[in-house]
Amino acid sequence: MTAEALSADLAGMPAALNALADRFPRWDPYAALPALLDDEPASVRFLGIGAARRVCETAAARLRRAGIGAYAESSSSAEDPPAGTETLVVGVSLGGGQRELCTVLDRYVGRSPVVVLAADPDAVVARYADLLVPLHAGEEASGLGCRAYQHATALLLLLGHRLGAPAAGASRNLPSLLRRAANAARALLEGAPEWLPRADEVLRSPDGIHLVAPAERTASAFQGVQVLRKGPVVVAHSCETGEWSHSDRYLAAVTDYRALLFAGSSYDERFAEHLLQLRGRFVAVGPTPGRERLPGAELVVRYPGDGDPDVSLLAEPLVAELLAAHWWRLSGR
Repeated sequence: MTAEALSADLAGMPAALNALADRFPRWDPYAALPALLDDEPASVRFLGIGAARRVCETAAARLRRAGIGAYAESSSSAEDPPAGTETLVVGVSLGGGQRELCTVLDRYVGRSPVVVLAADPDAVVARYADLLVPLHAGEEASGLGCRAYQHATALLLLLGHRLGAPAAGASRNLPSLLRRAANAARALLEGAPEWLPRADEVLRSPDGIHLVAPAERTASAFQGVQVLRKGPVVVAHSCETGEWSHSDRYLAAVTDYRALLFAGSSYDERFAEHLLQLRGRFVAVGPTPGRERLPGAELVVRYPGDGDPDVSLLAEPLVAELLAAHWWRLSGR
């Protein structure tokens, strides 16, 4: 694991997304799903650990909008809900956490239909699948699974649509969404020499960094936190924008508080107002509702398609990942 390896993984994002888009419509990862289900599932249980769990939470929330009983749990949980043919189990592996995921999936083999999304189709966890969905993210030398996270998010959005979840943005047409996300990633990568040094200056603090995101996209904040912790080993925390004023706000009163805000919440302006009152500093990614630029942000990072929540889900974590690669390189580790 090196900063150079992470930078190479991130540089390959646009090509990997376009390659995944090119697989459609010849490749249908869920073509066998009707054979596993006699009818619409009564419930869907998503399982993952770390960033994979947050991807699962996003997918479960989408399904609940359609009235489907979907929920996401850590694969290390000791909870053991009843299994049955009416419960669809979906496990997500981004490369790590396979011991926990294999343990929990073993409870469902032969009792519930099991779908597994896996970065490595030859991994042990794949043996538990009635339906295996390879992520097709390619080999990632850093071992941090940034592209795997991105592809798992996209493929779970597709699964949600197959099960009746409404689209929040462009995800109804997945190949189109993947190409738009590739375009966004390319713009962020090409623009990094301009915005990254300024983001570094604003966000560097002896007290670490906080990533804040709307409730619908907290997975973006958590993914960024994971890469910042595992790569440059930075103290990093995540918080939901609306909740911030009731929790992290108090930390801002007693620390040199720096935040990377994934904008798009109706509580963005309250966050900015409270943080500035406490002399904190922040960088915003994307527009806020009704405004192109959030007042108080010392830097606003924009990219093509950042007004579409589905494009944001796939593209915005790259801002934190590029920051992690930058800090890792500067650390000399």
